[in-house]
Amino acid sequence: MMFSEHTITFLRELAQNNNREWFNANKLRYEQHVREPAFAFIEAMQPRLARLTSHFVARASKSGGSLMRVYRDVRFSKNKLPYKTNIGIQFRHEVGKDVHAPGYYVHIEPDQAFVGVGIWHPDAPTLKRIRSYIVAHPTRWTDAQSDVRFARFFHLGGDSLKRAPKGFDPDHPLIEDIRRKDFIAIAPLAVDLVVADDFDDIVAGYFGLATPLMGELCRALGVPF
Repeated sequence: MMFSEHTITFLRELAQNNNREWFNANKLRYEQHVREPAFAFIEAMQPRLARLTSHFVARASKSGGSLMRVYRDVRFSKNKLPYKTNIGIQFRHEVGKDVHAPGYYVHIEPDQAFVGVGIWHPDAPTLKRIRSYIVAHPTRWTDAQSDVRFARFFHLGGDSLKRAPKGFDPDHPLIEDIRRKDFIAIAPLAVDLVVADDFDDIVAGYFGLATPLMGELCRALGVPF
């Protein structure tokens, strides 16, 4: 069994009771309605993802797997609430060790859901490689973004610099993309789809639409796609 209305209800109640006492009292519900369905979804995605690319990992495990931790890292945050009130699932590239590597992502909250692809907050050397690739291969980059099926469902998001990064022409035709600090694309999903029996097929379909962009990002970083 994958996600159900019980999953959405749990996330909504967690948002209203974001404290350790409530979570510990409801941990069995978390296991039954969040972690177990998420693991089932990840396992169902393994063969579907493999049909797109053999270089991204779908792993259903409590440690180091595709399901992101429910526990928030509050060490450097003003927000001291202990738990994430969303489900985050990332299928990372095999060479990546963290969320800053290229990946496919699924985000589920009670009132919104989306599919994400790309690379979030890459480090400075990685950013420079992507920006340099855009300058060297502008047509390939724009073709990937303007792919009709991709552009119908996805939009580019994330943070950007206010000015051109050092070493890049501020008048370059693709300066808006060169100024990006994140290279991610988002496709919103109706929350009703999350509890559909074919949610894995729906997500796999969106991932397939993002093949042009993901292929270009992998080429930019010199990793296989």
